[in-house]
Amino acid sequence: MSESKPEPEQNEAVERARLNSETAKIAWHELQRFFAQGNAVAVAPQLDLVEVAYQIACDNKACVERWMEQQQVGPVSDQQAREWLDANALVWSVVVRPWVLVQPILQEGVMQTDNGATD
Repeated sequence: MSESKPEPEQNEAVERARLNSETAKIAWHELQRFFAQGNAVAVAPQLDLVEVAYQIACDNKACVERWMEQQQVGPVSDQQAREWLDANALVWSVVVRPWVLVQPILQEGVMQTDNGATD
């Protein structure tokens, strides 16, 4: 009796579901260690965080480079980190080792903060 291998589409769905389940809201200040290590990657609000995580996990260089060229994905800048820290910002986060992808949580175009207010 031979084992059948899962179809590529099935593997893709499983990986996307795993990444989605590992995505969480977190206060930016809790991610400072990853920023200091250079492992925090900002994802623009208009992108799907799970899709970006999936493309990075699959090593889809062309797709990731395109987002980087369009400044939609890239290292969190010092200025952005300070702004998020000062605002006590909440972000969506997912880990694709060694990276921690972060995306600001916006409500009606305004950044959500850890104290429930918006900035």
